[in-house]
Amino acid sequence: MKENQLKKRISEGNVGLGVISPTTDPTICEYIGLLGMDFYMIDGEHGAITASNVTNMVRACELRNTTPLARIRSVDAKLILQYMDAGIMGVMMPTIDNVDDVKTLVEAIKYPPFGKRGLGPVRAADYMQGPMSQEEYVGFANEQTLVMPQIETMECVKNLPELCKIEGVDGFIIGPRDLAMSMGYYDGPAHDEVKKVLDEIFATILDSGKWFGTVAGNAAGAEALIEKGASMVMNSVQGLIKTAGNAFLQARK
Repeated sequence: MKENQLKKRISEGNVGLGVISPTTDPTICEYIGLLGMDFYMIDGEHGAITASNVTNMVRACELRNTTPLARIRSVDAKLILQYMDAGIMGVMMPTIDNVDDVKTLVEAIKYPPFGKRGLGPVRAADYMQGPMSQEEYVGFANEQTLVMPQIETMECVKNLPELCKIEGVDGFIIGPRDLAMSMGYYDGPAHDEVKKVLDEIFATILDSGKWFGTVAGNAAGAEALIEKGASMVMNSVQGLIKTAGNAFLQARK
C-alpha cells in the first residue's frame, strides 16, 4: 500500500481537487492523473463497476500519482472489502444517515483494533510479499485510508453532530443535489434555503475538527467552496467534457 497523498495534502492544510466518474476505463484514470488532479473517485454507486474494473483503475491511478477513491453503493462490509483489497485508499459512502451505519463503515475500512476488516494476501497488502511485516502493514493501512460519509438527506443533517463525534471518520462529503431533493426542491440546490442548510452543515463539520468536501461545476464554484472551508472539491468527468466540448463547439457558430 502506498502513502495516501490526498490525505497528506489535506492534513497539511491544502485542498484536494479531483473528479468522480462512473466509467470503467483505466485510460480515463490516466488522463485525469496526467492533468494533475489529486484524486479520482470511482463511482460504484451509479456506475456498473466490478471488482476487476476497480483493480485496473487503481493501477492506472497509481501509475499517474493520483489517489484512488471510491463511492460504493451500500454499507456492505464484504463489498467494501473487495474495493479496499484492490487498493482503494478512501471510501465515500452514500445514503448513510445514522450513527450505527457510520460506525459500520469505519469498521469495514479499518483493520483491528479499530475495525473489523479482514486481512488476506491481496493487492493492497502487496500480496503479503512486500517489505512490511503484517503488523507494520495493518498499522500503515489504518493510517492511510480515508473514511468519508456522504451527507445527502435531512435525516443525516439532523444526526450530523453525533456523526462528527465518531472516531475514524476523516471528513464528510456533501451531495447538494440529493440534499436539495430531500428538502423538497427537485429542480436543484440553487435555493436560498438549501444554501443556508449547506452553510450550517459546513460550520457544524468544521467546528467538530473534521473537514468537508463537495462538488463544483467550474473553477469559480470551487474557489467559493474553498473560501467556505472545503478541503476537497470534485467535478465529474462528464462535466469537464461538457464544459470543454461546449467551449470548443463555439467555433462553428
